[in-house]
Amino acid sequence: MSITSVINYKGGVGKTTVTANLGAELAARGRRVLLIDLDPQASLTFSFYPADEWEKDLAYEKTILQWYGSVLADEPTGPLHPYVVTPEPANALLPEGGRLDLVASHLGLVDVDLDIAAALGGSRFQHGSPHFLPLHRALADALAGEEFAGYDDILIDCAPNFTMVTRTGIVASEHILTPARPDYLSTLGIDYLRSKVSELVRDFNRVAAPGPTIDPQYLGVVFTMIQYAAGGPINASRNYMKFTDSLEVPVFRQTIRENKTLFGTAGERRLPAVLVPNANETVQHELRQLASEFLARTRL
Repeated sequence: MSITSVINYKGGVGKTTVTANLGAELAARGRRVLLIDLDPQASLTFSFYPADEWEKDLAYEKTILQWYGSVLADEPTGPLHPYVVTPEPANALLPEGGRLDLVASHLGLVDVDLDIAAALGGSRFQHGSPHFLPLHRALADALAGEEFAGYDDILIDCAPNFTMVTRTGIVASEHILTPARPDYLSTLGIDYLRSKVSELVRDFNRVAAPGPTIDPQYLGVVFTMIQYAAGGPINASRNYMKFTDSLEVPVFRQTIRENKTLFGTAGERRLPAVLVPNANETVQHELRQLASEFLARTRL
């Protein structure tokens, strides 16, 4: 099983689009995929469930918010699997063997970070707190349960920050993937994000020793929302894509072009773009190539 956190400090970079479509394409290849939405904006969740259905069927009993509530109630190994749901429209288009499941988010998740900080003894994360390891490892421990052993891939859509909920996602992950638009603000935080991950790994491993440590690998940057001219990506996009060379970070060869019609209506259709019948073949080809490259990188 491969567990990957998808994160960028900048919002609006196609993070949810990458997570939803990467998961859907992997499932379309016959793999069992679980998506976990850790972003309080819940964009990934609303890509599969309309707001009224979420409110009626999920909001009060079937989201990650209720699970974190059990963790904060001193139940750090509380089972996560009761909160897994299966979006029907997407799964109806998958081949035999393929499956796409979801742990939905909740707008109230933004308050969980304050509660976890309080449990650690203050607004700053306290390394000396006896709750440090259990709280940081809560998601990792939950995903280690036998109920999740059948999944091939777990993708965690993180919020554009490095608060406690995000940290639990990173601790649970073997890999980190960063979608980014080729613009100044989207690329600015890439190096800072890597430094924050390194800081978390160092602090966690120091507290955990001599027990199990973590070492999430940075898969690289996926450039999204590329604008094209006749000869390829426009010059402005090319310049910012070259900027990553100076950061010495890995970059996916496959990029994803801008297509507001296809991506912007995903929530209304309840289908990721890669599963939409008779859609833009070029965009869908790029999404499938991204999935192939992702599989190659996670199995190096």
